[in-house]
Amino acid sequence: MFRQFRIAAVVSATSAQIVTSYPAIAQSAPIPPTNRAEAAPGNGSSGHVPQAVSDIVDKPEQVTVRLDRARSALQPSLGAQVYRFGSGALHNIPQGENTPLNQVLLQAPGVAQDSFGQIHVRGDHNEVQFRIDGVQLPEGLAVFGQSLQTRFANNLSLTTGALPAQYGFLTAAVINIDVKTGINAPGGEVSLYGGARDYLQPSFAYGASAGRWDLFVTGDTLHNRIGIENPTSSFNAVHDLSNQYHGLTKLTFTADADTRVSLIAGISDAEYQIPNNPEQVPDLGISDNGITNYKSRDLTEHQKEITDFGILSLQKQIGSLTLQSSVFTRYSSLYYSPDPIGDLLFDGIGQTAARSVMSTGWQTDTSWRINDSHTLRFGEQAFIERNIASTNSVVSPQIGSAFDGSPIYSNMPVSIQSGSGKTGLVYGLYLQDEWSILPRLTINYGVRFDGVSEYVSASQFSPRVNVVWRPTSSTTLHAGYSRYFTPPPFEEVTNDTISRFQNTSAASELTQNGKVQPERDHYFDGGIDQILFPGVHIGLDAYYKQATNLIDEGQFGAPIILSAFNYAKGEVHGYEASLSYDKGPLSLYGNVAWSRAIGKDITSSQFDFSADDLAYIRNRWVHLDHDQRWTGSAGAAYALFHATTHPLRTSADMVVGSGLRADGSTPNGRALPGYYTVNLALVQSFKSLVLRGTVLRLDLLNLLDRRYIIRDGSGIGVGAPQYGLRRTILAGITQRF
Repeated sequence: MFRQFRIAAVVSATSAQIVTSYPAIAQSAPIPPTNRAEAAPGNGSSGHVPQAVSDIVDKPEQVTVRLDRARSALQPSLGAQVYRFGSGALHNIPQGENTPLNQVLLQAPGVAQDSFGQIHVRGDHNEVQFRIDGVQLPEGLAVFGQSLQTRFANNLSLTTGALPAQYGFLTAAVINIDVKTGINAPGGEVSLYGGARDYLQPSFAYGASAGRWDLFVTGDTLHNRIGIENPTSSFNAVHDLSNQYHGLTKLTFTADADTRVSLIAGISDAEYQIPNNPEQVPDLGISDNGITNYKSRDLTEHQKEITDFGILSLQKQIGSLTLQSSVFTRYSSLYYSPDPIGDLLFDGIGQTAARSVMSTGWQTDTSWRINDSHTLRFGEQAFIERNIASTNSVVSPQIGSAFDGSPIYSNMPVSIQSGSGKTGLVYGLYLQDEWSILPRLTINYGVRFDGVSEYVSASQFSPRVNVVWRPTSSTTLHAGYSRYFTPPPFEEVTNDTISRFQNTSAASELTQNGKVQPERDHYFDGGIDQILFPGVHIGLDAYYKQATNLIDEGQFGAPIILSAFNYAKGEVHGYEASLSYDKGPLSLYGNVAWSRAIGKDITSSQFDFSADDLAYIRNRWVHLDHDQRWTGSAGAAYALFHATTHPLRTSADMVVGSGLRADGSTPNGRALPGYYTVNLALVQSFKSLVLRGTVLRLDLLNLLDRRYIIRDGSGIGVGAPQYGLRRTILAGITQRF
């Protein structure tokens, strides 16, 4: 695939991993905060009664539910916006549990899609954190790979807005996956799913519970020719094969009615061909041993991504005290193989790049119900990370200049090798009090202290406060303020590395290279949540973020790696509205959001940009490349024959976007064309006779075959064009036993 950009930046880069969820039709709207009596099951006045150890065997479901509720109460929303996706919603969505996680999340308000599986929540770039059973995973390297799968989840939630003090580091949104167990997903199932474009995805799952032990395990393989977005609007991309493997195991031991230990382990292994953009012509004037021309259709570039993680957690209740303490580790690696000749001729460099990050850490969250008016919550998090990067870059030395000033290169390429490693630490502490001033008025106030010691060292105290008022049983109002501290991605391109590429075909126009600094924000949020009448729910919300050293990321090299940079100042504000209906066999939902995200003055990694762009942005506000003015989603599901043993579920969803930014007369000066896509699903279940436990499904993605562009290859930090998926028909069969 042809791309025109400088390559020096790819020596070291990090991206936040990106994952997805899906609004549960009627569950997609914000959920009002729970009241005090419900917020801390198992503590104080919540009615906790010591249980006999025999209850673990005789009543395992009750014990599990009570401990799950206690774990959820450790991290309540308390005025933030929460969108929940229950197991029913995950089955309703077209593709069901086969849906990539990012596609699920697009059904929540204010979530915009981007290329390589990225999502943007409320105008932020990739500042999204992922939690598994409440435990935050460190950032990984996967860009278009989805390391976490929808099939892992019993339910999902997306929390955004003015977050309480327990949420730190990445604060655009918190995506929590409550992993299935042998109790809520008993038995086994095997599934075969596939269709157009060589799509084939077999999967399995098994859950069992016996006495104090509980086990859930699942895995799948995926083979298709739609691994990465097509760089053209054609029906099929050239050179886009993908092979992926995913798996997860959760083992739980309940020692007594107030104590359990769980171990979660997951793997993801993915290989991608980089799709080609045909009919492109090399124009850099480079020769590789006499070869000056190359068909862009024939480029052979590949990328491999691996992610492994493990979480060991202890949950304990002691009277009015509840805690969960966890240790975790995550290994993430990326390896890019270039087309040796083609990359050099088109991009000025053919670079083999390898990166890995090993992160180990711990997290403890504690809740102490002091009395009926106060619940104190406190905890800590820390990640120790080791980052290793190595590259072997083939470039052409510059041997002179033509009369017009254009460079003249040697036809004998040379190799430049580079390697680096760094160990760093990210840590945070928090303390907050949930104070019920009146029966219908609650204030949650607290403070968080975060620090980072990696390529930069910095820290910050961050006050947080949320007020929730429920004037009636059907109306909830909230307002909040949060001070945020976002550590920069764990990466750096050194000045020495930049200087090595000077006077070569991979030279940067500039050599200035300020260090990426932590982002510091003031965030304000307020809204109302109203139940109009049983089954109908509406929510309205507004937010404003003022940022110093706003962190953005871009693709500046052939490897699909994102490199970070700062805008000295940033502002993001927007509005959201949601409506849902859920009654009987019919569920409906709709969301719409308006957002504006701007930045001024790039103050780090300046060598990635042209002098003209830096000069323009220095004193002018520009749209961020991921700024999308309007974002919307809607869906419906209806169960035919729902009272019989052979129900037929029909569902549809739609995603609408007004278009991300692209270069115009100014950097990011225009919006790409708006678009919408519609997906449809039919799911037939059988609950009796010979077909008992059999489920058949038919999915039509982009039903109307809308051609739409996600990126056109221009914009600040945008590397290549990408188009949305054309009409795709998939079908599957699942057998449960």
